[in-house]
Amino acid sequence: MMVRLEHANICVKNIDLMIGFLETAFPEFRVRGKGLSQDGTIKWLHIGTDDTYIALQQAEKNAVSDWTPNSGKPGVNHLAYEVDEIDSLRNRLISKGFKELTVVDSHPHRKRVYFNDPEGNDWEFIQYFSEIPAERNDYDIPDS
Repeated sequence: MMVRLEHANICVKNIDLMIGFLETAFPEFRVRGKGLSQDGTIKWLHIGTDDTYIALQQAEKNAVSDWTPNSGKPGVNHLAYEVDEIDSLRNRLISKGFKELTVVDSHPHRKRVYFNDPEGNDWEFIQYFSEIPAERNDYDIPDS
């Protein structure tokens, strides 16, 4: 059985700012489709490639409190994408002013960077330097 994440659906305060973040991180992403909910009140769009995308949905209400990733509260701490040019991705995001959260990363078989999007969500990007699963998934060598 083949398994892959087809899409993630994220409810956001500002769709346009999120489009800017995603298009900076992934220049190959494009808006695949957009519209309004069946009752015509909620704006949505899909941004990605033909094979994978992020569904963005305009928030209907203000949150009681802002979500804080890695706070110990229930919720998604981050989404992680494997990329093949992590340094280019990092430079693009920094040049657009996105906040980097990267921890020291010294693993010989992978490199990770973390960034906040405009909504305060945490995103991990990872590049692997080995095709050998045991090396890619080695947890005995600390990343920091």
